[in-house]
Amino acid sequence: MIANGQALDGLLAPSDPLSTRTAFKKLNPLGRTVVSSTPKTLWEQDTAELPGSLAKLRRRARDFADKVLVPAALELDVTPQPPVGQWNPRLREVVSTAGRQGFMTDFVVPPPLGTAVVRASLYPVWPIVVKIEEFSRACGGLMLTLMVPVLGQCPFVLSGDVNAIRRFLLPAFREIKTGEPHPFSFAITEPAAGSDVEEGHGASVYTPGLIARRANGGWLLRGRKRFIGGGDLSKTLTVFAALDGEGMESWTCFVVQRGMAGFRPVRKELKMGMRASGTAELEFNDVFVPDTHIVGGLRKGWALNRATLNFSRIPVAGMGVGFARAALEAALEFACSTTLAGKPLVNYQEVQLMLAQMVAETKAIRAMVWHHARTFTPRQSVASMSKLYCTDRSLEVCNMAMDLMGNHSLLHANRAEKAFRDARLPIIFEGTNQINRLAVIEDIQEEVLAKCQP
Repeated sequence: MIANGQALDGLLAPSDPLSTRTAFKKLNPLGRTVVSSTPKTLWEQDTAELPGSLAKLRRRARDFADKVLVPAALELDVTPQPPVGQWNPRLREVVSTAGRQGFMTDFVVPPPLGTAVVRASLYPVWPIVVKIEEFSRACGGLMLTLMVPVLGQCPFVLSGDVNAIRRFLLPAFREIKTGEPHPFSFAITEPAAGSDVEEGHGASVYTPGLIARRANGGWLLRGRKRFIGGGDLSKTLTVFAALDGEGMESWTCFVVQRGMAGFRPVRKELKMGMRASGTAELEFNDVFVPDTHIVGGLRKGWALNRATLNFSRIPVAGMGVGFARAALEAALEFACSTTLAGKPLVNYQEVQLMLAQMVAETKAIRAMVWHHARTFTPRQSVASMSKLYCTDRSLEVCNMAMDLMGNHSLLHANRAEKAFRDARLPIIFEGTNQINRLAVIEDIQEEVLAKCQP
């Protein structure tokens, strides 16, 4: 904040009679109720807009991110991934700490079984969005490691299968709360199908790769899944497979657990961004899955898949807000600490204009995410619009930060290039932004077709 009596070049000091900070004090009480110039930080201004329980969660999440994620972020971004199925010790400690502090058991389930705040649970997506922004701002890879389990847990919750929640989620939550990691993964993508498993028209002509064949008392899964976040470390996976001899309309959600015979993570990817989080290819070689490990019923998997994606795309939009904020903060710090012609860069109007644009872009996409998170039911068009717009604008904010910082933006320690690399990934995953644009049109096609009638 600018100290009283001080000002940036070209701007008035807050104490100047023509400054709104001073001028508004002369308004009568009614006038002061409709305008404000309270000297709060940008972060505090936004936090003040949240319901009390979510404001408290946001403070806790920022504190955790600053104390646990930020110190590990740069190291884990450049450290090569360990062999398949093995933890990086520092990553494991981050996950263990998050579990003990309740950040990995607060999805829907309240105490004593989980750690969800009952009032915050009135908005199922909003608490996730609040956490994701804080974690993404610290590190995209660590955020993904901590938040991907929610994606794997969604089919249990969205199926409404109380027995499955009791059998699979609650024991895992008990484990996590002791500090023992129990990752979940959501396995839909196949070597020959990315968008085809996220969009109906593509799925209608796709030949499924992972097949479930009937066996005595259950099913045998054969095939592969690819690009599965945290898949090699997960203890529980919600795996989607087509029934033998049937198409994608037969997709069924099966629970596969680590150690099942025939299940094997085969490799991990070297990614552009979010490098602290492993992304695995998984092999299923006649993995026997009992009938009791089916979530939601046979042939209900396509509905569960699409519902899960609708639920998760607003949190993915929240990732974009976090990356934009990371880039903005890096640029602001640079502008205040770097001098040109004897004065800090932030005193130059061109720099002020760039920073103002970055602030406005970040504020705008946060407003969109929070609005849709507050009023949200998993409607496809709303989820897809939030995801595509916020992640696109996030990357543009990262671009602006790198333009402002010039050559310094390329240095790993300055974090801007990391924010850029991390921000590029959500434009592709959770349905590419092109697929999400088509999802918007799919949702409003009756209205569109009505206008096309002669």
